[in-house]
Amino acid sequence: MVSAKTPTTPPNREIGVLRAIEDLAGELDVGVGELLSQTDYIAHGTTASINALVQGSVAEVGLIATKGHRDAIYIMNAEGRTLGKSAHEVQDTLRQRKPAALIPKSRALEVTERIDYAGRVLVPLDEDEVRRVTRSLVDQGVEAIAVCLLWSFKNGAHERRIRELIQEIAPDLYVTLSSEVSPRIREFARTSTTIMNAQVGPKLRTYLLPLQKQLEEGGLTGPLLVMQSEGGTITAEKAPEHAITTVGSVLSGGVIGGMRLAEQLGHRNVITTDVGGTTFLAGLIVDREPVMAPGSVVNQFPINAATIRVHTIGSGGGALATVDAGGNLRLGPRSAEAVPGPACYGNGGTRPTNTDANLVLGILSERGLLGGRKPLRPDLARQAIHEHVAQPLGLAVEEAAIAIHEVQNAQAGDLLRRAVVQAGYDPRDFVVYAFGGAGPAHCAGYCQDLGVSEVVVPLGPVASAFSAYGLAASDVVLSAELSDPSAFPVGKATLESHYARLEADLQRALDRQQVKFRDVTLQREVDLRYSMQVTELATAVPDTKFTEHTGHEILERFEEQYERINGSGAGYREAGVQAITYRVRAKAGLGFPVVLPEVPEADGPDPAAALLGERSVCLDSQLGFVPTPVYDYARLRAGHELTGPAIVEVPTTVVVVPAGVTGRVDRLGNLVLSYREGRP
Repeated sequence: MVSAKTPTTPPNREIGVLRAIEDLAGELDVGVGELLSQTDYIAHGTTASINALVQGSVAEVGLIATKGHRDAIYIMNAEGRTLGKSAHEVQDTLRQRKPAALIPKSRALEVTERIDYAGRVLVPLDEDEVRRVTRSLVDQGVEAIAVCLLWSFKNGAHERRIRELIQEIAPDLYVTLSSEVSPRIREFARTSTTIMNAQVGPKLRTYLLPLQKQLEEGGLTGPLLVMQSEGGTITAEKAPEHAITTVGSVLSGGVIGGMRLAEQLGHRNVITTDVGGTTFLAGLIVDREPVMAPGSVVNQFPINAATIRVHTIGSGGGALATVDAGGNLRLGPRSAEAVPGPACYGNGGTRPTNTDANLVLGILSERGLLGGRKPLRPDLARQAIHEHVAQPLGLAVEEAAIAIHEVQNAQAGDLLRRAVVQAGYDPRDFVVYAFGGAGPAHCAGYCQDLGVSEVVVPLGPVASAFSAYGLAASDVVLSAELSDPSAFPVGKATLESHYARLEADLQRALDRQQVKFRDVTLQREVDLRYSMQVTELATAVPDTKFTEHTGHEILERFEEQYERINGSGAGYREAGVQAITYRVRAKAGLGFPVVLPEVPEADGPDPAAALLGERSVCLDSQLGFVPTPVYDYARLRAGHELTGPAIVEVPTTVVVVPAGVTGRVDRLGNLVLSYREGRP
């Protein structure tokens, strides 16, 4: 197992992908063509979709809605001011604002049709009106059309006919249907999901399909698979049709990698933490399975796409440090991004970042990153920190740098605590995995007050490419769902009918993947809620044969989960329970050898053979700069033990072992950090 890491190459990101493959071929001492010809498949995670939505760099989209209902996307179900906001922000009513509309009203048009709640056609589709509306949108220069009719999740016939009519007029236009992308009740969320799918689909298509062609021309015979938010992959041909499912693809890779590693290490409950260039990400693994969510929120708009629940803040290695008007030090959410990057990269960036602070503090070596291929400039880092942080706060550059470092740790620690506690769990029952370019440098700091038993830094052959390992080790995951609001529990016949339909839909979707699967497993669930509540809980449905008692068994699972999250006695069955959406998820194994290899054992715990020397490093504002031993990870062996303060240098990252912390290399080459009693 080998790994490689190369800088991102925006706007032509495929160049970076191909360079990484070239480096992998070099690691294996084979030609690129030979490597690709022997490759069964490539799993690819991309930030293209989420970056496009967050930055507003999306396709021009038109909407076709049922007459009288186009304004659902602007009314926002009366929740637009608070969606995606924290409890503190929701309480600050004077600062609440609706987000900018997804599309202008001039591009939201209506057609005459009506299907009722049972899927019966009450008013036929006016096809001449569809043609007029389509020509109007084409004349406005739209790159894609989203179709979202009122009851299409019960009967998608009118939406499918609209697509046929659009393709008669504009055959190459990207068209997305809510009945295929988001067949769920609730008009606003379904419409916003469909529009955002249309916004990112064309750009994802223009990126993935040429990349796939280049890979095939280079010798790849297997498929290019794209990671989805729910922790599995889909073929590159199908990914643009369901582009919205790729929004959290890179975020999911680390959680899946953590799940695979936990299987080897025997950990049941894990908090995965990934500190990249832009963001800090946290996900939960409970009882060896990722914690899922039925959807997410981007820019205050809901997305109906099942996802691994990942909590995120803009506090990565490239997070910008600023001083606000009140004299407070802020870190993030804005980032220096890959270009120009932190000031110390020497690419024209002038604003200080977390990476610049770590360089000034001695945490990072002046030799640079990526094994010296990315040299760093301490002078530029000091200049940026002096001008934008130290001078406004009346601090020395070193004082400002340690302040940035500690703010990063505090923000990340707060997010972890919220992520675990608000999900109804006790952090003391968890182990933390820390990865990403900057995760190993900060994990001991952001976990010190969490109460976890230990922190595992996955190193070995995957190092800071841990999320990529998760992508490669993931299965193909597809889901199908249908909404049927009704009182619960329902009878055996209803359960059999719904899940038979969903499982048949999934089987057809799996057949279209054109991938050879090792095995396929199905997971059933249903979204339940107490009557008069507005949110549901995804509740597991037994995979056994249904009986008349199955509905009651599901209800008991729902109430048990509800009370775990909201407190003992919070459930109230007398209010009645409603089922909203039924769902089946298929996991199809690809046969990737997910077992990480073991490393050679040391003769004893003394790591002196790996000592490179020492340098002056500041890891604590109270201790200041102290001589700190620096170790070469390549020389460490299983059983070696380090006592903080210490620095471990890895080609793609550094691991910080502060005072009061010990580090032990385990049998897989991971560095396991533990807090000593009496720690500061």
